[in-house]
Amino acid sequence: MTSRQASETSHGSDFAELSRLIKEAGLLQRRRRYYAARIGLNLAAFGGGWVAFVYLGDSWWQLFLAAFFAMVFAQLAFIGHDAGHKQIFRSRKANDATGLVHGGLTGLSYGWWIGTHARHHANPNHEDDDPDVDIAALAFSKAQSSQKRGFLRWMAKYQAFLFFPLLLLEGLNLHVSSVKAVWRGDVRNHKLESALLVAHLVAYLAAVFIVLSPLTGIIFVLVHQFLWGLYMGCSFAPNHKGMEMPAAGHKLDFLRKQVLTSRNVRGGRVVDFALGGLNYQIEHHLFPSMARPNLKHAQVIVRDFCARHEVSYAECGWARSYGYVLQHLHAVGEPLRTAKVTP
Repeated sequence: MTSRQASETSHGSDFAELSRLIKEAGLLQRRRRYYAARIGLNLAAFGGGWVAFVYLGDSWWQLFLAAFFAMVFAQLAFIGHDAGHKQIFRSRKANDATGLVHGGLTGLSYGWWIGTHARHHANPNHEDDDPDVDIAALAFSKAQSSQKRGFLRWMAKYQAFLFFPLLLLEGLNLHVSSVKAVWRGDVRNHKLESALLVAHLVAYLAAVFIVLSPLTGIIFVLVHQFLWGLYMGCSFAPNHKGMEMPAAGHKLDFLRKQVLTSRNVRGGRVVDFALGGLNYQIEHHLFPSMARPNLKHAQVIVRDFCARHEVSYAECGWARSYGYVLQHLHAVGEPLRTAKVTP
C-alpha cells in the first residue's frame, strides 16, 4: 500500500470514528417532544395570525402582520426541512406527511425541495453538481462569472451590491420553482402536491382580497413575500458561500467534503431560533438526520474532533458571516469590473 493510499484509507475511517462518538453520546435519538412543541407553537402562531388578520380588517396596520407572517412561514419551512431529512420521525411516511402539510401551508412543493436539497447535500458547493451554486442571477466562482453574458454579466459585476435586493425575490422564486416541478410531474406525489399548491394559492388570495382593498392587498402580498424571501435567503446564504468549492475529480473524503465546504454561525438561542438550526451547518451536513436540538451538543464533539485531526472548522458571528458572503461575491465579480472593453 502506498503512502497516499494509506492516507486516504485513514481519512476514510475518520468519519466512522466521529460517528461512533456521536452515537455513544446519544445524539442520533429522535426528539419528538421538542418537535411536538415546536410544531404546535408554529401552528398556533399561524392560526392566530390569520385571526388577527380578520380582526384588523382593511387597515395599513396589516403590513406588520405581513412581516409577522414572513417569520411564521420561514419557521414552518424549517420544519419541512427537518421532516425532509427524517429528523422528526423514524418512518419515512410520517416525515413525508409532515413535510407535505408544511409545504401546503407555505405554498412550496415538498417533493421538489427534497430532490434539489438531496443533490446539494451529496456535493455541497460543487460547481457542477450542487444546484445551490447554479443560479442564473449570481456567479459563485470566477469560472461562472466568465460565462455570463448580457444583462447577467452586468449583474455578476455588481452582485455583491445586488445580493440582498435579489433575496427579496427568493420567496417568489421558491413558489415558481415548486409550480414548475409539479406541473412537469417531477415529484412523486404530483397530484397531491398540485392540489395542495392550488389550495394554498386560492385560500391565501381569497383571505387577502376579501378582507383588504385591492391596493392594500397587493402591498400586503408584496411585503409578505419579499420579507419571507429575504428571511429564507438570509437563512441559507451564510452556510456555504465563500467556502471551498470542490472541483470535478476532487479527492476529499466525506468528512472533509462536508466540513470544508460549510460554515457555522455563532449567536446562541436567538440565532438558533432565527436560522432554524441551520447555523450548525457543519454538524447538519455530517449528520443530516440528527434532530435539530441535538446539533448544538454535537458541535462540541465535532469541533474538537476536527481540531485533533487538523481539519479546518469555520465558524463566525452572524454579521461576519454575511460579510464573508459579500466579500466572496465581490471578488468573483472583480475580473468583470476590471476587464478592458475592446473597441
